[in-house]
Amino acid sequence: MKTLSTLVVAAFLAQAAPGFAEAPKKVVASPALQKEFDGFIAKFRAALKANDADAVATMTRLPFDDARDAAQFRSKIYAANFNAKNRTCLQRGKATYDRDGENNDNYFIFCGSHIFTFTKTPAGFLFTEIGEND
Repeated sequence: MKTLSTLVVAAFLAQAAPGFAEAPKKVVASPALQKEFDGFIAKFRAALKANDADAVATMTRLPFDDARDAAQFRSKIYAANFNAKNRTCLQRGKATYDRDGENNDNYFIFCGSHIFTFTKTPAGFLFTEIGEND
């Protein structure tokens, strides 16, 4: 009897184990969302290529950190974070899609120690955050 119950438990665990070992499903953007982001990031990258802080500011959700408006964004945020190295990285880097805890659609581009975040808002995609890549 003990052998039978051991076999039943072993069989159950063998069948249940693959379910526990499966990786979480990767979240994938819908084709329409991807198309919308592709249009946004093309404009954002063109602004970076031209080093156009004004254009980047128009594609940014304000206030941004301690910058209340576009003028402060240009002088505080753009000047400090959009050096030639980061602009090049953002132009060439692959954007990764994910949803946050509030179910917002986000794309991330990793550049060295920074993560640049772009979020779908009611106004379309906007640049929303610079985080630390740890």
